[in-house]
Amino acid sequence: MQYAFRAKVRNTTIVFFLLLFLKSSASVILIPMDAESQENHLKAYGITYWVLTKQQKVQWLLNYRGGAFLLPDGETIRRECQIRGVSFEVLSDGQAEEILDEISSPSQNQDAVILEKAPKIAVYSPKGNQPWDDAVTMVLTYAEIPYATIYDEEVLDDKLVLYDWLHLHHEDFTGQYGKFYGAYRAAPWYIEDKKEAEALAQRLGFSKVSEEKRAVALKIRNYVIGGGFMFAMCSATDSFDIALAAENVDICEPMFDGDPSDANYQGKLDYSRTFAFTNFVLERNPLRYEFSSIDMTNQRRNVPKESDYFSLMEFSAKWDPVPTMLTQNHTSLVKGFMGQTTAFTHSQVKPTVMILGENKINGEARYIHGIKGKGFFTFYGGHDPEDYQHRVGDPKTELELHPTSPGYRLILNNVLFPAARKKKQKT
Repeated sequence: MQYAFRAKVRNTTIVFFLLLFLKSSASVILIPMDAESQENHLKAYGITYWVLTKQQKVQWLLNYRGGAFLLPDGETIRRECQIRGVSFEVLSDGQAEEILDEISSPSQNQDAVILEKAPKIAVYSPKGNQPWDDAVTMVLTYAEIPYATIYDEEVLDDKLVLYDWLHLHHEDFTGQYGKFYGAYRAAPWYIEDKKEAEALAQRLGFSKVSEEKRAVALKIRNYVIGGGFMFAMCSATDSFDIALAAENVDICEPMFDGDPSDANYQGKLDYSRTFAFTNFVLERNPLRYEFSSIDMTNQRRNVPKESDYFSLMEFSAKWDPVPTMLTQNHTSLVKGFMGQTTAFTHSQVKPTVMILGENKINGEARYIHGIKGKGFFTFYGGHDPEDYQHRVGDPKTELELHPTSPGYRLILNNVLFPAARKKKQKT
């Protein structure tokens, strides 16, 4: 009887230490995102997205080591990190719990956000464009994040409901062909693009390109209001809002749509319809490569390239997780870069819109975010974060040379944002 009791105790002890060993040996993968530890920040987002496609959850550690990711461990994930050149660390469950305990402390401006599902991504772009024509398609391709390309036909056919995240290509939603008329009206590519746009508008049942683009903008507006996430860069930002403000107004001169613009069209704009901007003044001169006073490109003469940086705002990770997610980076200073729409006039950004990044010296907003209905939008000024002054015909950016680009990281923050478990913002 005594032997049986001792055997039972011994077996119980063995089971206890076996369970303790298994728990201590269980592991997770940490993908650090600080400057010192990560060799390829951009592909790290691709790894995170890839894990989400496997129906596995990821924790985004806000403000911890540059916005690190905590992934389930597995030989397949380790191998994928190695293949893509992404730095990672293997931690025991105990080590991971210590990190999460540290992050949860009220004294730390950090938080852990659960990413649950890989968002379905659409890029609004003309079918003939190559991935390097646009910064977002370029970084999605480099990070190996899949996306669908859609354009006016799909938008007007209500296909946006199939996607969680929509990016607007370097686009002109006012129907003025990018305001390239002054410099390029005799260029073969401009003439051909104009013909194609007019043919598409007629095929879709519109008499003018400006009317067709306005209809597209309204569909996108409804997509956001219904709960979608919209990300836009360069001229897609201000031209989108201008199209909404001019919903019932003809702002196009005859060389763009074949008939005169409305008299005093400036006074007929309705700023209540816009997402981000208010009280802007349209550029009436068709020869000027500018849409309105929203853009500050022509007010940047006192900003030399060598000192052109914008600073990311700091938010409370526990109280304001959304802007914190969108500003995760390994540096708070990001190199500036130009575009048709480079930056936004601070005073013309609506007070309900959050400024995430700004150039304080020049008084300009570079990176902004807001809520519209049930959805979200982010506007990011400039064309290419690693091409300071991209011009027509310039060679494409090789992202293999910029795997740790802070400017491109901001784009990918937005790509992952819809994957986050919804958490009510407290401010």
